[in-house]
Amino acid sequence: MEKPFKSLGEQLVRTEFNPDSNTTVDLIKQKSAELINLINEYRDRDARLVEQAITSYEVAAMWAVKAATA
Repeated sequence: MEKPFKSLGEQLVRTEFNPDSNTTVDLIKQKSAELINLINEYRDRDARLVEQAITSYEVAAMWAVKAATA
């Protein structure tokens, strides 16, 4: 059963999407979501920098999943 609330990080890296149930993909996505959630807490300091960091984490997660499933 899916939990009703997904954090920003979970939404952005789509932690629930893993058709092959690859444990490495799950781990990469969960850790990436945690990093996104962590940096998002500092949005009030400099929203532009936070957005850039979040985008970079999203891109890094994508490439890491691609590498893990190559």
